[in-house]
Amino acid sequence: MNWIIDLALRNIKRNRRRTVLAVISIALAVALTTFLNGFTSGVLQNMVKNITKNESGHIRIASSGFVKRSRFMPMDELVSNPEAVIQAIRSIPEAEKEIVAIAPRIVFGTLLSNGPNTVPAYGIAGDSGTEAGVLNMNRSIVKGRYLEKKGEIILGEKAASSLGLTVGDSIRIVTQGADYSLRLRRFTIVGLFSTGLVQMDKGFFQIPLEDATEFLRTGGAVQQILIFLKDYTRAGKVSAQIKQSLAKAGIPIAVSGSDADGELSIQSWTEIGEYPRLIKLMEAIYFWIELVITFLGAFIISNIMMMVVLERKREIGILKALGLNRRETLRLFLAEGALMGLIGSGSGALVGLLLCWVFSVYGIDFSSAVGSLTFPIDPVFYSVVNPLNVAALFIMGLFVSLVVSYLPSRRAARLDPVEAIKAVA
Repeated sequence: MNWIIDLALRNIKRNRRRTVLAVISIALAVALTTFLNGFTSGVLQNMVKNITKNESGHIRIASSGFVKRSRFMPMDELVSNPEAVIQAIRSIPEAEKEIVAIAPRIVFGTLLSNGPNTVPAYGIAGDSGTEAGVLNMNRSIVKGRYLEKKGEIILGEKAASSLGLTVGDSIRIVTQGADYSLRLRRFTIVGLFSTGLVQMDKGFFQIPLEDATEFLRTGGAVQQILIFLKDYTRAGKVSAQIKQSLAKAGIPIAVSGSDADGELSIQSWTEIGEYPRLIKLMEAIYFWIELVITFLGAFIISNIMMMVVLERKREIGILKALGLNRRETLRLFLAEGALMGLIGSGSGALVGLLLCWVFSVYGIDFSSAVGSLTFPIDPVFYSVVNPLNVAALFIMGLFVSLVVSYLPSRRAARLDPVEAIKAVA
């Protein structure tokens, strides 16, 4: 086998220009797919991060009735004893190791008013300390400060501008309470934020959970309990552990098809809404795009190998006449293609890894493109540096190089030595 590798190395050095062309082609393809993989992974993680922090968490616990009507943000479907549920979750050793934060929340639609003017909006009420590490609105404050006590509100800079309000002004919230009564309360604006997302900046605000439970008359109950994990891909496994443990603790858990009042539904983020399906579809599309790009880059190796077989017919015939069998001939030409693929894929993977690292630090600002979107996504996209993915793409480049080298190699292996020598003689 060593002599085949040595001979293949000598052969690819015979026409350096042609070899360099093949290596550059596969290197560019692998570099592009490596960067594309890292960048698209960053885009998808961006989407998952914003969907989960704003809407679903990695795991959501809510009443089965709330799940059915979640798009309407119903105030009559509540988790009646959130403290007991959270305490039960915290007592699960396996889940506790995975959990970053547990955030009880109330989400409600409303009208914000300064008197003569009103703006439709939706609010999130949660524990201010917990939400600072989840929603991260404290990082987007452009004027004033983050929430510190009851009676305070932060809202989007554009929403405040529409109402002619600023930090220090009071604002009225009008909405329906859990008892179906019309509720009105005045809050003091302590901070304005700008996230770069029109949906957030024009119609979103945050208030403390204590205010919401009093203001909306929930009696201390909340609509949902969101759980955030270190690794969102483990949401399905952790949610199964939580279901089992809560059921053992005597907390009624909804099962498939159950409609009983008071039962809690525990769902991972992949089971909530349409966004997860969109993300899975995008992952599949990106995979096939990367595979096609790699094949296009490696296709030049196939063309070069075909030319080599035609040019070296007499040489192949002589080698076969001296005792080189079909299998050894096939291995020889496959080795030549594999060596070009190895060098090209290796250098391309390194270049792609470097590009991913650069854009994981600096990112690409798409503010002008995503500013008008209502989809929850940050305007600056960062690529993801994942050595395992880079290694997988390197292997894919090498494998594709072998695949496209097979037909020319097979043709060389099937040449009749006498006919090969006569054809060129």
